[in-house]
Amino acid sequence: MKISDFLCEKATTANLTGKSKEEVIQEMVDLLVKAGEIDKKFKKKIFEALMAREALGSTAIGQGIAIPHAKYESVKKLVGCLGVSKDGINFDSLDGEPAYIFFLLVAPVDSAGPHLKALARISRLLKDKFIRESLKNATDETFILKIVHQEDDRLSKL
Repeated sequence: MKISDFLCEKATTANLTGKSKEEVIQEMVDLLVKAGEIDKKFKKKIFEALMAREALGSTAIGQGIAIPHAKYESVKKLVGCLGVSKDGINFDSLDGEPAYIFFLLVAPVDSAGPHLKALARISRLLKDKFIRESLKNATDETFILKIVHQEDDRLSKL
């Protein structure tokens, strides 16, 4: 599985403005609604599902990365969005550091395989410090997507 299989390019931003976990998750859900990947009528319930998942334990994995994710019955396919916060957000990370890079995933309820593969692929992509720093310093969405696609292609050849 490649990141391009589930990443909605229209829901990518280099300038997340949210100042809290809730605001960032809401902002990213809004990006998916605006891009047409999530039906507006399910926006509130999907936000609630994501926050319920956060209540189980933070999805901030350290090194400036958070991967909020949830499953929801109205979602027909795995979809994700990517956002970068220039200021960083307290996301209750394992290492106590702010999160700057956010991959948000929403999956159908019965999609354990693709959901887990996507989480693994994102983790693999962001394992590289150079990639993390490049994303954090990206000035626009085009550059973010270029970084992701180049590294995704490189990882696919390994």
